[in-house]
Amino acid sequence: MANELLQDLEWRGLLYQQTDAEGMEKLLQQQSVSLYCGVDPTADSMHIGHIVPLLTLRRFQKAGHRPILLVGGATGMIGDPSGRSEERQLQTVEQIDKNVQGIRGQLERIFDFAEDGNGAQLVNNRDWIGEINTIEFLRDYGKLINVNYMLAKDTIASRLDTGISFTEFAYTLIQGIDYNHLYNHYNCRIQVGGSDQWGNITTGLEVIRKTHEEETKAFGITIPLVTKADGTKFGKTAGGAVWLDSTKTSPYEFYQFWINAADADVVKYLKIFTFLSREEIEALAVSVEEEPHLRKAQKALAEEMTRLIHGQEALEQAIRITAALFSGDLKALSADEMKDAFKDVPSIEMAKEDKNIVDLLVEAGISSSKRQAREDVTNGAISVNGEKVTALEYVVDAKDRLEDAFSIVRRGKKKYHMVKFL
Repeated sequence: MANELLQDLEWRGLLYQQTDAEGMEKLLQQQSVSLYCGVDPTADSMHIGHIVPLLTLRRFQKAGHRPILLVGGATGMIGDPSGRSEERQLQTVEQIDKNVQGIRGQLERIFDFAEDGNGAQLVNNRDWIGEINTIEFLRDYGKLINVNYMLAKDTIASRLDTGISFTEFAYTLIQGIDYNHLYNHYNCRIQVGGSDQWGNITTGLEVIRKTHEEETKAFGITIPLVTKADGTKFGKTAGGAVWLDSTKTSPYEFYQFWINAADADVVKYLKIFTFLSREEIEALAVSVEEEPHLRKAQKALAEEMTRLIHGQEALEQAIRITAALFSGDLKALSADEMKDAFKDVPSIEMAKEDKNIVDLLVEAGISSSKRQAREDVTNGAISVNGEKVTALEYVVDAKDRLEDAFSIVRRGKKKYHMVKFL
């Protein structure tokens, strides 16, 4: 099974760096192992850039191994210098605790936490790092790692010109303590991380080696950075990061991010992010080549990811909103769904009063003049909340105010406006 698992990871493009690949493969063939991945609670939600190592850990779980999910309640108070050109802003203990709770719920969606077998374990490194006093840290761990060794780390060396605090300088050693603790107390044998975590992982292996007289069997794997074919950064939209928290990025927006994947990227994303089989993905790859207009691969990607992160009900809602916008039939949507679908369209605030449709179109800037507004109405180019308006005497009133707060006005086929009533 181990060979099949590693071969699958290789095929999916998920293996970037490994320590002693032959030894790790032998270990995986011999037994079910525990392995871990850490997430620092720098925000109260993860975004999609966080989840590739976690999804890789989930693949190990599906193959019979046990994932340990470390939420960095301690390391989150320090700040990882990896990939940073300047110091992180320190957060309060209260904010970090709030962030831990948010991330915990998202991890529970991805992993199987069954109490028997190879159910995932969730740990917080503040439980052991918080117990170490300054003298113990310097004597028991500071002596293990030479400063020259740490200066050779890319994440530290890249900061020497701009400056790095001792706090962030010590981060890699603190993460090394984590791996050593999990090795001793949870029989953890593999750490999985993003490509920027290689220096931290190898520090952990060094700490393990120097604190054990017997030969140790511990390994590390890093996952390559996800890139887009056009060279732009993956995981960003015009509105910013794509979050897993539905209040930051709604399930509809999340679905749209994936369904808008370029043909040049979609097969790679299917391999990296979904649990579809090789046969299923290869069939979708053929569809991309031969019938790209059907966008079967993008639909499969959007459905798999939205279902995984938000559940089946949220997926069905996202599909319903997408279909309604495509057809123009907004009547199928609830007020909340309309608010979600149109929160980024142009909006105008108006007094909450009855208003003739022509006057509303002009005052809201939807039509350029009363003459144009009358033409738009009589030509059937205007609809309010999905209902076509063709009568010049039509009055927009309480019946048209969704939640007594807003209306969606469409001009033409795709020009939507939200009118907010105050």
